[in-house]
Amino acid sequence: MKKFLGFIIKEFISIFRDKRTMVVLFGMPIAQLIIFGFAIRNELNDATIAFFDQSNDYMTEQIKQKLVSSNYFKLGANLQSNGMIEEAFKGGKIKEVIIFEPNFAQKLLKDGGAKIQIITDASDPNMAQTLLSYTSAIIKDYQTSLNKQSDLAPIIQSEVKMIYNPEIRSTYMFVPGLIALILLLVCALMTSIAITKEKEIGTMEVLLVSPLKPIEIIIGKVIPYLLLSFFNVITILILARVVFNVPFVGSYILFFFIALIFIMTALSLGILISSVAQTQQAAMMMSLAGLLLPTIILSGFIFPISNMPLLLQWFSNIIPAKWFLIIAKGIMLKGVGFDHIWKETLILCGMFLFFILISIKKFKVRL
Repeated sequence: MKKFLGFIIKEFISIFRDKRTMVVLFGMPIAQLIIFGFAIRNELNDATIAFFDQSNDYMTEQIKQKLVSSNYFKLGANLQSNGMIEEAFKGGKIKEVIIFEPNFAQKLLKDGGAKIQIITDASDPNMAQTLLSYTSAIIKDYQTSLNKQSDLAPIIQSEVKMIYNPEIRSTYMFVPGLIALILLLVCALMTSIAITKEKEIGTMEVLLVSPLKPIEIIIGKVIPYLLLSFFNVITILILARVVFNVPFVGSYILFFFIALIFIMTALSLGILISSVAQTQQAAMMMSLAGLLLPTIILSGFIFPISNMPLLLQWFSNIIPAKWFLIIAKGIMLKGVGFDHIWKETLILCGMFLFFILISIKKFKVRL
């Protein structure tokens, strides 16, 4: 029995001495609890909305103030015409537009009813439904307080319009996210494993003494994955259109150009991971923990970034998939042009150049 207890104590000592094991046992659960606890939120927080007020009377001002003064909404713009509404949504920041009809207060008090139109960006259906629910509740609360002050019991009629996804189908949101997820898996994960495999089995030395330069070795390794990833993008788009009826209203040329930039960014991340990892297992763990989880949680794929704490919103800016998702949704569902996504495109290009330069430098140092 003493020998058995001694064996158990030895195992405990071995675990506590291994820093990597301690990180997995205690560090990862704590990190996951913090990230998941703050990132996964169903409540609304600081959603950007806009108003098109055709009445500009004291009642519309009261309703607008009631909406903006809550913790759920913040004012993004005051629109001056119907033509500005679509442009506001294409910009990407405005999630909802509230339209007041002319002579709102007069119709509400004299005729007993007035209309408000609520237009939401349903490219993210979960966010759209949450926005509509919160907006309707605040307007209903204002109507209730108004009824207490008047014997006429005026009614505010809300007309709801969901744009870019009228049927509130979740596939409209998931398809762009799945493209980003699949590209990361194929590019970053497979590239890092392929290069690390050469190091692990010892064939990298053969390549190093060959006439090939380090940059040629890297390019030769990633070109097959680049072509396969591009083929995956085409396959996903065909399946999304034929099987799930996901629309594509923008430019295919622009979309494939941005997809190519994102693929190269993911490949550069895979190269960077392979320059740090010494084994295939380590490369796989770094790819899954460092890329896959942040892409699912912090890219806006499933959970709205605007609902997260400010620190996680800042951290999400270094996730390449976040910028690709903004571009993909804009092109596929809204039909935006390069004039609306040039900032996100430049950010992706900057990330690619940054990662590839660091990867090449580390690769040379390792040589």
